[in-house]
Amino acid sequence: MSTPALPVVDATSLRSWHTLSRLASELLPQSLPELCARPARFQDMSFRSGALLLDISKQRMNAAVISAFEQLTNDAGVPARRAALFMDNQLNATEGRAVLHTALRADSKDQPERVRDEIQATLQRMQALTEDVRSGHWRGFTGKTIDAVVHIGIGGSWLGPELIIDALADRYLRGPQVFFLANIDGTELTRLLPQLNPERTLFIVASKSFSTIETLINAQSLRGWMLERGAAHADLARHFIAVSSNIKAAVEFGIGENNILPMWDWVGGRYSIWSAIGLVVALRYGWEAFTELLAGARQTDEHFRTAPAQRNLPLLLGCCELWNLHFLGADSHVVLAYDHRLKKLPAYLQQLEMESNGKRVRSDGERVGAHTAPITWGGEGTNGQHSFHQLLHQGTRAGSIEFLLTVQPPHNRANHQRWLAANALAQGEALLTGKRDADSQREVIGGRGSSTIVIDALTPESLGALLALYEHKVFVQGVVWGINSFDQFGVELGKQLAVSIEKEIADGRTQGRHDASTSGLIEHLRKHLPN
Repeated sequence: MSTPALPVVDATSLRSWHTLSRLASELLPQSLPELCARPARFQDMSFRSGALLLDISKQRMNAAVISAFEQLTNDAGVPARRAALFMDNQLNATEGRAVLHTALRADSKDQPERVRDEIQATLQRMQALTEDVRSGHWRGFTGKTIDAVVHIGIGGSWLGPELIIDALADRYLRGPQVFFLANIDGTELTRLLPQLNPERTLFIVASKSFSTIETLINAQSLRGWMLERGAAHADLARHFIAVSSNIKAAVEFGIGENNILPMWDWVGGRYSIWSAIGLVVALRYGWEAFTELLAGARQTDEHFRTAPAQRNLPLLLGCCELWNLHFLGADSHVVLAYDHRLKKLPAYLQQLEMESNGKRVRSDGERVGAHTAPITWGGEGTNGQHSFHQLLHQGTRAGSIEFLLTVQPPHNRANHQRWLAANALAQGEALLTGKRDADSQREVIGGRGSSTIVIDALTPESLGALLALYEHKVFVQGVVWGINSFDQFGVELGKQLAVSIEKEIADGRTQGRHDASTSGLIEHLRKHLPN
């Protein structure tokens, strides 16, 4: 495996970091509306890649800041790690794993030789499954065609697929109806079951380890539901597919080995939509839609690899957020999606950003010298204008703010689209300019910057490009902070503790030592939870 020596640095000790601090102190006293008033400002500070336009002209930035960030990313080692990202690498050093999700969407000739055959074989199997189900060749245990797919998974096995299924719902030829089951809460399962016909439902169990407790419990309940409704154990092969690296466990569950698609240890969950986890997208919208999704991500990959730093969208987007967080006092990152089809994007980005970079220890074991991932949140425009936007305009906390909107809607209601776009632009302008008023309670201070991403039209290709843009933005930030963006040990601890606590609640036998609060709650729930 090719693993170039990639040292980790403390970015806060770099000269380029201190240059940025100096530039921030020079720019903060300046009027942001005046800084943004220059006629050529938009032309100089908006950048395009394919169907995506990134406008950072409302940010409290200038050419000197962009140049300093270029130096910072160079000093922190972004170019070398970016090159490694597209090679056969071992960037996930803490777990001893490669990071090769970009290979899943690369042209076959550009895929690392070690994984090329596996990727191509899996794509062929996914395509065959897609065509079998959508054509009606795949039939359930009573001979009926499949009209519903339940995707059972959580985290990266759920958030990405659900976002894409929802985002593309208005444009593409539909196959079976798709449902998602993520939460272990039995209420979600109970509400789902009446919508399903056991004779015509296909289940996808998406779990790399085939031991994720939420996914396994839900899958077991659905298996029992099928058996109660007339399916024999031998019939399960007509109704269950697995995406997993644990073939033995999936077979023991009752899934035929031919129905198990691989999930490799070199693909992290939050980067897995490009793998067989994306099968649900192909089943719903067709194989071409899935390949277009990959093509869009591939286009952003190429842009990230080759575009000059001062016009490189992932670098610029990542640096805007770093600028606001470390040098301008922002303490959260706000994503405002002015497109109903992207309403699930903030939740997807919460995992991508906070699970990837929510860490305090660098890859070399030292503490990070600055805050890492911001609290990421947001919502759907224009709904958010009538709830939390008040805090953005007049609150005491600064945020790194990002608007998204599309040009071409999936409908012919031009009046609606104009008003939607007008509201998005108005919110950005209001944050920038504010409004002076003799009554201080009515005054909107202004001077708050934002970025805007404009998408020509929301298609599988542009959506793939957008998601890859965010992946690479997070990657850039992780390199600057010196952390490993590809592990998540904090998540694992809670999973381990839950296993012992569940046993204690179930049978009353102590499995481990707990703090007094947890012990008291265990005892209370043991007495009152249903058996």
